[in-house]
Amino acid sequence: IALASESWRAVRTAREADRSLRGASAFFDAVALWPREDLDRHLGDRPQGPWRMRVDRLMPTLYVVTLADSGSGRPILETSLFRPEPPRATP
Repeated sequence: IALASESWRAVRTAREADRSLRGASAFFDAVALWPREDLDRHLGDRPQGPWRMRVDRLMPTLYVVTLADSGSGRPILETSLFRPEPPRATP
């Protein structure tokens, strides 16, 4: 009985982790479409739904976005995004 109970808990934990990862991935898909203005507005570390999101600008054109579990702080997903600089106005 103990083995069956432990197996059931393991399956439930795996399903919850999978559901959480799918949600994080869907949110990350949306973030990947943000223009540089939105990324600039979200620079730093902030709560974002059930996660903590960190946006860093490593270079003027390169952003790193990390989504972490809000409870443990463990990173779930991370990606780098390139956004070209806006064209400069010519006099």
